[in-house]
Amino acid sequence: MAEYVGKRPTTDKEGVLQDIHWSGGAIGYFPTYALGSAYAAQIYQAMNKELNIDEAIASNQISLINQWLKEHIHKYARTKTPKEILLIATKENFSPTYYVDYLKSKFSN
Repeated sequence: MAEYVGKRPTTDKEGVLQDIHWSGGAIGYFPTYALGSAYAAQIYQAMNKELNIDEAIASNQISLINQWLKEHIHKYARTKTPKEILLIATKENFSPTYYVDYLKSKFSN
């Protein structure tokens, strides 16, 4: 790890074991996690326009969320690209704005 980030971890937990992929030598997965989180934030906003996600969860109506996901995302499986599915599900092209807004609300006072 020292050769990549200039710091040697004091324990395996701080080093190779902090990410499941690192123990296999697959370093560099963070960008895919960040992109997935940005997609999720945009999908969340689109879903929340059609149903109240918090209310569905609070009333144990997870099936409403599952149904939305099946109808807008899962049914396309591998027949469309992620970019195409995002456009279908959210009715707009990818925008990092939703994720940035989420992060601001989470980490702002």
